[in-house]
Amino acid sequence: MAPGERRAEPAAPVEKPAAGRKKPAAATEPKKSAERKKSGERKQPVERKQPRAQRPAKPARARKPEAPSGESLVGERYELEVGPVAHGGGHCVARHEGRVLFVRHALPGERVVAEVTEGTTTSRFLRADAVEVLTAAKDRIEAPCRFAGPGKCGGCDWQHVSPGGQRKLKVAVLTEQLAKLAGLTPEQAGWDGSVEPVGGKLPAGQVPAWRTRVQYRVDQETGRVGLRKHRSHEVQLIDRCLIAAEGITELGVESRDWTGLESVEAIAASGSSDRQLIMRPLPGEQLPLVELDKPVSLGRVDEQELFHKVHGRSFVRERAGERTWRVSNGGFWQIHPEAPDTLVAAVLDGLDPQWGENALDLYCGVGLFAGALADRVGEDGAVLGIESGKQAVADARHNLAALEQVRIECDKVETLLPRTGITATDLIVLDPPRAGAGRATVAHLASLGARRIAYVACDPAALARDLAFFAEGGYRPVSLRAFDLFPMTHHFECVAILEPTGPEPDERRS
Repeated sequence: MAPGERRAEPAAPVEKPAAGRKKPAAATEPKKSAERKKSGERKQPVERKQPRAQRPAKPARARKPEAPSGESLVGERYELEVGPVAHGGGHCVARHEGRVLFVRHALPGERVVAEVTEGTTTSRFLRADAVEVLTAAKDRIEAPCRFAGPGKCGGCDWQHVSPGGQRKLKVAVLTEQLAKLAGLTPEQAGWDGSVEPVGGKLPAGQVPAWRTRVQYRVDQETGRVGLRKHRSHEVQLIDRCLIAAEGITELGVESRDWTGLESVEAIAASGSSDRQLIMRPLPGEQLPLVELDKPVSLGRVDEQELFHKVHGRSFVRERAGERTWRVSNGGFWQIHPEAPDTLVAAVLDGLDPQWGENALDLYCGVGLFAGALADRVGEDGAVLGIESGKQAVADARHNLAALEQVRIECDKVETLLPRTGITATDLIVLDPPRAGAGRATVAHLASLGARRIAYVACDPAALARDLAFFAEGGYRPVSLRAFDLFPMTHHFECVAILEPTGPEPDERRS
């Protein structure tokens, strides 16, 4: 999963900007399907009677390859000049005899030998891995992880790229998407052209251990865990994930026998010592009896995708913005430990909420932005949060119960917002799922006349599309910041601040 794991919000349809806007022609990778303690005992048996179930977010499933036609080219090797980085998947674009190849493990400007991993003689494009580097780019390094590389773990796209080089690639992707889908230059978007590093500087060669949630797949032949290979159900066995947070590494999940399970998800809260293990048994199998190196809460997910508490808490406690947050299975929390405070600061700096203002927090998760807004608008203001995940809503209401100015509602944004009767507001925060908000929702938001809107995005293409829709509604970006919250991967997070292009909000409402 993209390390920016998102809530299980139904994907909005991909929409095109209004007629008259230049049709995108970017060489991008086609979008894949969606990809969101307390225990003194050393051994924890399965409990026969389970508490009432809660429905979690469904885990991302690997995309099934398209039905092949023509003669397979898998295994064919071509010598290629590598072109620009493509949006999605950590690929670069190359061409061979007029056909596009999306090449992993390569860098722009390199000359490589690439081996085809997907595609036939009739395919519009091919997928390939760079298996030999003939001319290396200056940003290429030796991958710190021995499980990274062609045919191996699909979790990290850019282990072979220096940290600064990774950010340059992300800059290139965002620049292209803004131009192709929104018709904006960096200057027009209010962006300084950088992707900001998050966290302290590390010694050369050291990998940031930032990932506080890891979903391991169980190899059915050995019972050991690993991570999926790129675009595959095959498991790459590992003995350690270098980007996993210390709290996960300390559990020793990789060295245990998990026979009978399909997957094991490990969570290590960054705001407390809470750790949680969520097991998904194979049909008809019992949970294994496993001794771990640290105390941990246990849960399981059944064949109906229902979550059951087995031992300890059904949630972890996170810390951000001077609050402790309850995050249950099925809730949403950023997986980089510094992401919540980083994003909240960017949103508040851009919106500058004032005492007594009204605000909307859309796709609000467990209430992170709603709580920050409530602190600024005070008792004379009001904040409405909307979230479709039932467990996330329960967490948000619990987390913000002391704030009378906050109300959290459970429904899809596009369904509930028109029914609220709200015709005007001062501020809007939206943090939609990877597909973005879409034209209809953006048009509705633009009609509310907010003086400022903060758009938090995990996908640059969706952000750019929605910025084009906001332009149709009379809003333009005045500030855009990008954050490298997922090092070693192609993912990053953006915060765009928008303002109306026409009259002041009060005039727009009259």
